[in-house]
Amino acid sequence: MERNARNGRECWLLVGGRRRLGRALAEDLARDHDLVLTSSEPWEGESWVGDLSKTGWSRTLQWDAENPNLVSRMMADLDTLEGEGRVISGAVILAGTFPEQPLGSWTRGTLEATWRMNLSFPFLCAQALGPRLVEGACLQLLLDTSIHNPWLKRLPYSAAKAGLAALVPGLAQLLAPKVRVVGHALGAVLPDAGSDPSFLADRTLLKRIGEPADLFRAVRFAADSSFLTGEILTQDGGRRWL
Repeated sequence: MERNARNGRECWLLVGGRRRLGRALAEDLARDHDLVLTSSEPWEGESWVGDLSKTGWSRTLQWDAENPNLVSRMMADLDTLEGEGRVISGAVILAGTFPEQPLGSWTRGTLEATWRMNLSFPFLCAQALGPRLVEGACLQLLLDTSIHNPWLKRLPYSAAKAGLAALVPGLAQLLAPKVRVVGHALGAVLPDAGSDPSFLADRTLLKRIGEPADLFRAVRFAADSSFLTGEILTQDGGRRWL
């Protein structure tokens, strides 16, 4: 795989690399990667990003799913990176929301908002990034264990993730043989405030929830597995078998 000519470190782009799992993954990868991080919000005040530059190079971008000029913004940013000699050797799309929307609360507006962030936005990011990745790169998408067992109080969200699950093998075929595509169906890792971790753990075979490091290892494994593409790796502690 071709590497960033500036310092010998691969340069990866994380979509949604600002909060929670995105930030945790960025901090892990920064040990041996240069990074480009995107967020829907401005990056001012995020001092932790500056700490990433102590070990390598990092750049922040604002890609907002609500921006009507999103596609042109992404293309311009990717053109700028190429103009600077930055070779993107891998990408992970983590962006999404997790709204509770029980049956009876659905409206056209709320459904469109959920699907725009959790389905349309990742589709557009994958379309922009896939052809720009260096040969041998791996494009990875964060899904959810709900592709196996839908969250009934979050059914619109689950439907969006099911759509992303279909994107993984389809995009793998479209981008082969240059770029590989892998999805990650992740169970509970960083539960929202108010969630009961012991309840979530009890609904797995392993009787525990996941840790960010579980995702880190899987992302690195997928990137290094040159014969792996079109697959979805599930880490849910065996929840789908209960």
